[in-house]
Amino acid sequence: MIKKLIKIVLVTFLIFIILVFYLSFIGIKTDKFNQKIKEKILKIDSKINIDLKDIKFLLKPFNFTANITTKNPTILLDDKKIEIKNIKTNVSLKSLIFDEFSFDDLQISTKSIMINDIISLAKSIKNSTELFLLDKIISDGFLIADIKLKFDEEGKIRNDYQINGFIKNGKINFLNKFNVNNLNFSFDINKGKYSLTDINTEINDVKILSPLIEINERKDLFLINGKFLTSKQDFNKNKLITIFDNLFKNLNVEKVRFSSENDFSFNINKKLKFNDFNIDSKINLNKLVIKNDFINLKSYLPNFDEAMSFENHKIIINYDKDQLKIKGKGEVLIDDRSDSTNYQIIKNNEKFIFDTKTNLKNNKLLIDFLNYEKNENLEASILIKGEYKKNHPIKFNLISLVENNNNISFKNLNLSKDFKIMNMDSFNLDYLNNKKIKNKLTLKKNNFNYVIEGDNFDATMLINKIMDSDDENTSLFSNFNSKINIKINKTYIDEVNFINNLHGTLNYKNNKIDYLDLKSTFPNNKTLNLSIKTNNQQEKITRLLTDYPKPLIKRYSFIKGFEEGYLDYYSIKKNGTSNSRLIIDNFKVKEVPVFAKILSLASLQGIADLLTGEGIRFTDFEMKFSNNKKLTTIEEMYAIGPAVSILMDGYIESKKLISLNGTLVPATTINRTIASIPLLGNILVGKKTGEGVFGVSYKIKGVPEDLRTTVNPIKTLTPRFITRILEKIKKN
Repeated sequence: MIKKLIKIVLVTFLIFIILVFYLSFIGIKTDKFNQKIKEKILKIDSKINIDLKDIKFLLKPFNFTANITTKNPTILLDDKKIEIKNIKTNVSLKSLIFDEFSFDDLQISTKSIMINDIISLAKSIKNSTELFLLDKIISDGFLIADIKLKFDEEGKIRNDYQINGFIKNGKINFLNKFNVNNLNFSFDINKGKYSLTDINTEINDVKILSPLIEINERKDLFLINGKFLTSKQDFNKNKLITIFDNLFKNLNVEKVRFSSENDFSFNINKKLKFNDFNIDSKINLNKLVIKNDFINLKSYLPNFDEAMSFENHKIIINYDKDQLKIKGKGEVLIDDRSDSTNYQIIKNNEKFIFDTKTNLKNNKLLIDFLNYEKNENLEASILIKGEYKKNHPIKFNLISLVENNNNISFKNLNLSKDFKIMNMDSFNLDYLNNKKIKNKLTLKKNNFNYVIEGDNFDATMLINKIMDSDDENTSLFSNFNSKINIKINKTYIDEVNFINNLHGTLNYKNNKIDYLDLKSTFPNNKTLNLSIKTNNQQEKITRLLTDYPKPLIKRYSFIKGFEEGYLDYYSIKKNGTSNSRLIIDNFKVKEVPVFAKILSLASLQGIADLLTGEGIRFTDFEMKFSNNKKLTTIEEMYAIGPAVSILMDGYIESKKLISLNGTLVPATTINRTIASIPLLGNILVGKKTGEGVFGVSYKIKGVPEDLRTTVNPIKTLTPRFITRILEKIKKN
C-alpha cells in the first residue's frame, strides 16, 4: 500500500514537473485572460479598447508569476486603430489561484505607427504637459517603441516607467518659426528624463546632426542640453532670412558657407517661455559674402566694388544668458586681394564691445581727409577698439594705423549716430602724406578744451573741403562746445605754399565757430590774419586780411598768373545768408580765359594779347555779393586798371547755372583824362542818360561745363558805371 502510494506521489510529482516545464518553456494559448486584460485596460482609461488575439501563457515558477503575451493586438482609441506588435504582462500566481487577476507590469512593443497616435495613447494613459506640448508641435512622422509600465497594488502606473525606441521621418513646427523635417532619432524616456540620440534632421532646410540631447524635468521646468553638428553647407540670402529672420537681411549677407559644432543648454517652462539659454559654438566659416550699401568704403578702399568676402575664418561663439561673445580670425578679400584680420565682439544686453586688428598688405588704403595713402604690397596694421549701445554715441577707445614710419591714432573718440564728433581725448598724426609732405600734429584735451600743436601740417584737403562745400550744415561736430588753442610751426595751404607760426584761438558753440582769431606769416614775411566774431545780434562777422593773396587766389583755376596785391575780405552772416565784400588792390593777372575771349570777340586783340602774355595790372578790385545756400548773387563787381576796366553782376547757382552780365572799358587812362575836364565829366556823369565813353557789353550764361559768351562790341557806358569809375579814380 505504501509502495503504491509512493508510486502515485512520484508519478504525480513527475506530471507536475512536466506540466511546470511545459508551461514554463512552451506555454499554452488561451483566450481565458482576454476579458480580464480588457477590463484592466478600461480601468486605466475608459476611452481605450483593445482587440486581443489568443494569449500565450508562460509560467515563471521561481518568482511565482505567469507571463502572458499576445501578438498583433489592436488598440482602439476613439476612431483610431493602433496596431501593436505584442503586449506582455506578468500576473502573480496567487491572483490567478484566488481569481484576483491583476497586472504587475505591462510591456507594449509597437509596430511602425503614427507619432500623433502614440502621443494620444500616452496622454490617455497618463496625461502630462510634455505630452501636450509634443502633440501641439509634432505634425507627422512614424514611431516604433517599447513601453514598460509597472503598477502598484492599487493598479496605478508607477513612476519608474520606461519608453524607448526610434522616430523616423518626423515633422515639427515650433512656434511657426522653426520647421523640422526628416527627423530621425532614437529615444529613451524615464520619469523626468528624456534622452535623444543619433539625431539626424533638417531645421529650416539646414541639415543637423546631434549625438545626444537630454531633457530633464525639474518642477515646472524642462532643462534641455545637448550637442548638434552642421556639415559644410551653402546658404544664399533668402535661405538665411528664412532661418535667422531679419538678422542677415540687415547685414546684407549674400552668401555663407560654413560648418559648426555646438553645445547648448536652455530651460523652457510649461508656458513655452525660454530661459538661461547658453550655447558654445565652434564655426568653420569657409566663405561669407557681404554686400555693402550703407558705408562708402570705396573712398577708403579703392579696390572695393560692391561686396566684401570673408574666408577661412575660425570662430568661437559663446552665448550665456544676455551675454554674447564672438572671437575669430581669418582672411578678408576685397576684389580677390586677401588680407588677414582677427576680432572679438562682446554683446552684453544692449551694449557691444569690439576689438579688431587687421593686417592690410595686398589692398590699397586711402584716408582722404588726411591726404594719406597706403599702396599695395606695403604692410599696415589697423587696430580698432570701442563700444556701442543703441541710441548712444559710438565710442572708439582706440583707432590706430601703423605703416612703416607712419603712425596715426585717435583715443577716446565719440561719434554720434550720424558719425559726427562729440568728444575726443587726443590724436597723434605722424606720417608722410601722398604729396610727400610730413605731417606731425597732436591734439590733447584739457578739461573741456583742447590744444593742437605740431611741427608740420598739410591743411590742403581741409581747406578744399571747406571752400568747395555748399552745405552750411557740414560741421564735423555734434553737441560740441569747446575752446581750441592752435600752434603749428609750418602749415601747408597747397602743395607748394605754406605759412609759418600759425597760432591763435578757436571757440566752438553749438557745433559752430563762435570766435576765431588766427595769425601767421608767409616765408616772405607777408602776413595772413583770419578772424571770426559773433555779435549780440547773432551776426557772424568774418575778416581775412593778407598782403600776399597769391596763394589764396591760386586755387581758382580760371585765374592764372596772379601776382602781388593786398586782399581784404569782409562778410556778415545771419540766418543762413551772408553779405560779403572782397577788395584786392594793386595786382596783376596774366590770364583770365573768359575775359580774353570777350576782348578777342570785341576786336580788342591788343588787350587780349596783353592779358594772355605779359598780363594786365589792376589798381582796384571790389566785389559785393551775397550767399544763400547754393545761390551766390553778385550785386556789383569792379576791376579798374590802366589797360581795361570791368563791371559785372549776376548770379551763380552752384553746379547748375551761371548768369553774368558786364561791361569792359579799354584804355582807362584815356577815360581818366576825359574825366578831368569838368564840363565833359558832367556829361559822363549822366545828364544825358546813355551818352558817354564807349565800352564792350558781354553776357556769360550756361552750366559750368558749357558756358556761352555773347559780346556787343560797342555800347555807351551807363552813368552808374562811369560814376563808380570816377570814384575809384578819385581815390587813387
